[in-house]
Amino acid sequence: MTSSEKKYDLNDRFIDFSVRIIKVSESLSPTKAGKHICSQLLRSGTSPMANYGEAQSAESTADFIHKLKIALKELRETETWLKVIIRSGLVQPSTKLEPLLQETDELISILFKSIDTAKKKEK
Repeated sequence: MTSSEKKYDLNDRFIDFSVRIIKVSESLSPTKAGKHICSQLLRSGTSPMANYGEAQSAESTADFIHKLKIALKELRETETWLKVIIRSGLVQPSTKLEPLLQETDELISILFKSIDTAKKKEK
């Protein structure tokens, strides 16, 4: 697999992740809490895709790292909202969200390592 294919694969993962987040948000009830969490989850859960895309066109290594850090921050927020949804029972059964939570953890690990690698190359 070439470097550009790997990059594209991660881009596809972020797109698929965003689609999954949209589907979860659509399944939340229209209660006050459901609407609030839906809004927060949509924002934080689709943002990493856009920030990763922007990082691919970064103007410098510092800009690349900055955009990946924003994506990482948003993924961590998304992880927290998913845990709130699970603990509050807003999606039943909550086991439906475990694969999405696992993907969130994997994407966090990938971005963390990418940031670390980029910082080492920058020095």
